[in-house]
Amino acid sequence: MRKRYDHPHVSGSDTNQNNGLSNSLNSSNKHNNEHNNEHNNEHNNEHNNEHNAEDQALIQNLIGLGAFSARKSYYPELLQKIDELESEKERYQWLFENALHGIFQARASGGISGANPAIARMCGYRDANEFRFSVTSLRNDLFYDPDDLDQLMLRVNQLGPQQSFETRFKRKLGMEPLPVSINVLLKDREQGLIEVFVHDITERKRAQAAMARINNELEQRVEIRTRELQAAKQEAEAANASKDKYLAAASHDLLQPMNAARLLVATLQERPLDSDNQILVERIHTALTGAEELLADLLDISRLDANAVTPDNEEFAVSDLFNTLYSEFQPQAQQASLALHMVQSRLRIRSDSRLLMRILRNFVSNAIRYTPAGRVLIGCRRRGEQLQLMVCDSGPGIAEHQRSEIFREFRQLDNANQGRSKGVGLGLAIVERIARMMDHPVAIHSRVGVGSCFSVTVPLAHPDDQVSSLCADRADTVPAGLATSARLDHVRVLVIDNEETIRLSMKSLLQAWGCNVITASNGEVAQDAWYHFRPDIVLADYHLDHNETGTAVIRALATEDSDVLTTPLIVITADRSDNIRQEITRLGATRLNKPVKPAKLRALMAYLLEQ
Repeated sequence: MRKRYDHPHVSGSDTNQNNGLSNSLNSSNKHNNEHNNEHNNEHNNEHNNEHNAEDQALIQNLIGLGAFSARKSYYPELLQKIDELESEKERYQWLFENALHGIFQARASGGISGANPAIARMCGYRDANEFRFSVTSLRNDLFYDPDDLDQLMLRVNQLGPQQSFETRFKRKLGMEPLPVSINVLLKDREQGLIEVFVHDITERKRAQAAMARINNELEQRVEIRTRELQAAKQEAEAANASKDKYLAAASHDLLQPMNAARLLVATLQERPLDSDNQILVERIHTALTGAEELLADLLDISRLDANAVTPDNEEFAVSDLFNTLYSEFQPQAQQASLALHMVQSRLRIRSDSRLLMRILRNFVSNAIRYTPAGRVLIGCRRRGEQLQLMVCDSGPGIAEHQRSEIFREFRQLDNANQGRSKGVGLGLAIVERIARMMDHPVAIHSRVGVGSCFSVTVPLAHPDDQVSSLCADRADTVPAGLATSARLDHVRVLVIDNEETIRLSMKSLLQAWGCNVITASNGEVAQDAWYHFRPDIVLADYHLDHNETGTAVIRALATEDSDVLTTPLIVITADRSDNIRQEITRLGATRLNKPVKPAKLRALMAYLLEQ
């Protein structure tokens, strides 16, 4: 502070001097006042600044940010953190207010303490405040099923946060409950404070309900359709059964007179005739053969289309097939001035001998039919674990564009051999169906003007396979050379057939072969004949009168005399169904299909008697 100087008091006699002095003093005082004010202002500013600096230092010392505090350097960071927290708070508030999902805080035992607009809208309220003041109890005012709240809190307390807990919330009076999926966090265990995030799943529930309705409708439709299909299946099975019965009856009724005619023609062939009559008999024989082949093809096609054929695979020797084919077709080849050659094999295969023979017969028959001159060869070639059975000829060959056509029904090539039977074109169609059913590939290799080779590929028998002790179709595997050379002199034969024509025809034919024959029309007569005649071999028709069968007659005889089952038994039938074939096999008999071919019958009888 500056010192203050006081002026001395002046008195005088001269007024003017006094006035001048007064003016001079006033001027001086004015100057001094201006100077003093300026000085005082500077002094006050300095004093105030000193006090402000002291106050700030005091405040900084109080909060620990004084000049000598180490924490003073963190002050800017603290301010930055505060700003970040404020920004984060603002962002959270914005998200809270604008979230699409509902969010609220509440006490489980109480009501809502905080909520966002979304949850208010979900529950039908104007805003969050209305929702908060309306829901004073979660149990009574929010949860549609209070038990859900109890279950939820139990899980939260035991397991911690819960996700995707589905329940229903009450909505404003008069509105449907709201299906929701909620995520729950426990904020304060002691106070039961929870934070809940709510997702409206109304659309999902509607979709689920719609899907459930659709599934229910589909299940009902499937159930109805299944019942319809089951009914259709039963009808189809009944139709197939009826068809099988019809085919069996048709086979018997149609083939029975043919069988009689065949036996009579064979009887005439055994007798000495003049040349004219011999020619007539041969023509009858040819006509019967064509009719038999046609009828057999039609019946086979019908049975294959009706899925009435089931393969019965077994192991057997290739030579059995080849020998049978050679014996059966050698006379036809000789008549056609063709050389029939056979290449033997020691290999064994696994297949259905009956069905496989059906394929090979068609191959050989077609080869003879369509080959004007030259030869027909039956042979085989190994292909790894399979065997290719082949029938080759020196015929005209088949053009490439015709090869697919010949396997269709009623399709055949022009036969240049006018004197030979053409057939109706079903043979290879049957071959294709049988081969596909047994999974035996069929192939054709041909050159126009050179010849053709038809083949079917079958699996070789495994070394561990057991050789079948009983062949269901031994008639198809009779060794070559027995057809015409077999001697049956004085062989006692029992013939069981319900038709008198067949009995007479069969008796005449067998007697022509030197056999002693006795006939029976039913089981009762057959039983008397067995005890009085003691036959060496039995020929029994399958279908007899009054629903009696040849197999039943044989079983009845066997119950009285066990020697029956050790006697060669041949059951003759037009029924080619698998169940009949299996029945005959179980009996230990040999099946022979109608119409009976005399040469095959003779060879079979000789073969069985030699065993």
